Amino acid sequence: MRGRIGVTMSRYGSIIPGSNFITSLSRQSKISRDAKKRLRWFDHYRKYGNARMTCRYFGISAQTFYRWKRRFDKYDLTTLEGLSCRPHRVRMPQISSHVVERIRELREQYPRWGRDKLAVLLHRESIEISSSTVGRVINRLKARGVLREPINTRIAKLARKRKRKPRYATRIPKDYRVEAPGDLVEVDTLRVKLLPNLVRYQFSARDVISRCDGLRAYCRQSSFAGSLFLEYLERKFPLLDYLTPYEYYQQWLLNHRNNVSLTY
Repeated sequence: MRGRIGVTMSRYGSIIPGSNFITSLSRQSKISRDAKKRLRWFDHYRKYGNARMTCRYFGISAQTFYRWKRRFDKYDLTTLEGLSCRPHRVRMPQISSHVVERIRELREQYPRWGRDKLAVLLHRESIEISSSTVGRVINRLKARGVLREPINTRIAKLARKRKRKPRYATRIPKDYRVEAPGDLVEVDTLRVKLLPNLVRYQFSARDVISRCDGLRAYCRQSSFAGSLFLEYLERKFPLLDYLTPYEYYQQWLLNHRNNVSLTY
């Protein structure tokens, strides 16, 4: 089938009777990707009439091909969908309702105790049960909504504390306008391998407006090295008065020296 350049085109059911209906179902994504793959098997088989060649072409076994061939209905593409592998009869929990109810009562009485401690309490009541079984029962009770545990106040306080913690770096607002030198300074790091056992980390900065550059190399890429580089930038950029008026740099130094903030 010919198509336009840059457009991938697939054929489904071009040889099988009722190909227009099959193609429309395939385009509407009524069947899964695996079902479309199996449909190409039978399209190839219908075209050449050789099952062995089809198996070799798609890299499948003859048993797989004939199993799907017996199931395939050309007027119902859902027969190419994979069936569920779930067993018809699954193992049901063999814990008595009395034990489940007792586990629920103990958990509500001691909400901070885990399955191991609850298993010890059950053993004292002559209920022989493992800690893993106690854990599974608790999980099933939670999933059914029967067991409602109080919120751990310690974890909740830590979560609120983490939420209130300010960000180390603040994002630049979308309407932030860079108009004068000092409004935006770009900082980046680069790992430089001088020798097999000698590595240096280059810290570089550039003022977007004035094009002033700052460069330093350190042995480690750490927060201490970053603080040293920021102190270097504070000393370097205000002294470059030959690029802009000296009065501007005095004002820049007054406004920014005690209010250094990181942005990204």
